[in-house]
Amino acid sequence: MNDIQKREDALFEHISKLIEKSRKQAKTAINTAMVYTYYGIGKYIVEDEQNGYERAAYGKKVLKQLSEQLCAEYGNGWTVDTLKRCRFFYKAYSPYQIGATPLPQLNEVPKFQLSWSHYLILMRIERVEERRFYEIEATQQDWSVRELSRQVGSCLYERLVLSRNKEEVMRLSKEGQTVEKSSDVIKNPLTLEFLGLNPDTAYSESKLENAIINKMQQFLLELGKGFLFEARQKRFTFDEQHFFVDLVFYNRLLQCYVLIDLKMGKLTHQDLGQMQMYVNYYDRHIKQEFEKPTIGILLCERKNDALVELTLPKDANVYAAAYQLYLPDKALLQAKVKEWIEEFEENEEIKKLEED
Repeated sequence: MNDIQKREDALFEHISKLIEKSRKQAKTAINTAMVYTYYGIGKYIVEDEQNGYERAAYGKKVLKQLSEQLCAEYGNGWTVDTLKRCRFFYKAYSPYQIGATPLPQLNEVPKFQLSWSHYLILMRIERVEERRFYEIEATQQDWSVRELSRQVGSCLYERLVLSRNKEEVMRLSKEGQTVEKSSDVIKNPLTLEFLGLNPDTAYSESKLENAIINKMQQFLLELGKGFLFEARQKRFTFDEQHFFVDLVFYNRLLQCYVLIDLKMGKLTHQDLGQMQMYVNYYDRHIKQEFEKPTIGILLCERKNDALVELTLPKDANVYAAAYQLYLPDKALLQAKVKEWIEEFEENEEIKKLEED
């Protein structure tokens, strides 16, 4: 290839990138304008409805008539259902409600950064803190609509809540998922429904590992922020014996290795001891001076916190994490979250009384 051809190709590549970027920005601007339009429509509808109409009659008569007028003028997209969604959207995000974004002033419009399809999912989340969390994560992680739907369906918020203390839970609705220490990467449980394995069928650890490798993109999304895949069945030799770590990851936010071993049967103290040895090996022979201590995770069908606590020292960087092959029961997890918060608050009250 001569120099002229190279320059022509380079020129084409630069211009192509500029066009693609411009198209993406235009699409984003159109989507954003649509969201603000729907919000404004919802505002007018709610204010009109509050002027004395009976709600049921309003929905049947006024919205139907409005829909017919709009469809005649602007096309068939302005159905009664669309207008109802606009009203619902405004009620969820209006300044008179607590929305999923930082509270605006009474005459201020919330800042919307996602597409209308994203907000169709978000506005149906009743709990304000939960909705805030998903909006922050979807914005920061650039989740597609499909990814957002999957994370809501897999109860990411509830699983993170059950893996954290109350102070950290409060941060979820303000900052999203923060990754500052090793325990921040733990979820309770890890949901692996995307692997396509039947939870009622027996399968081996190697089959589970192969399924994860084949769905690595989804698995990284489920693990959370900052994870990079490095190796499977990573071998190291010690005292003339070969050892194999099932899966090796690196977390760029924590700047540390994360080792995962898969366990099908009952978790034993031998499993914990072996993982501690893997972590020690990486800390002493693999990690660089600037890197943080290695994290070890035993991914098992049923975790045993009491066994982990009894077997390992308090400062151990080894965790047992449960996984499940089906989407969790949201109502059950919400009940657990409520029970967990009530128990925490009760313990805090007892501590205060003891201090007094």
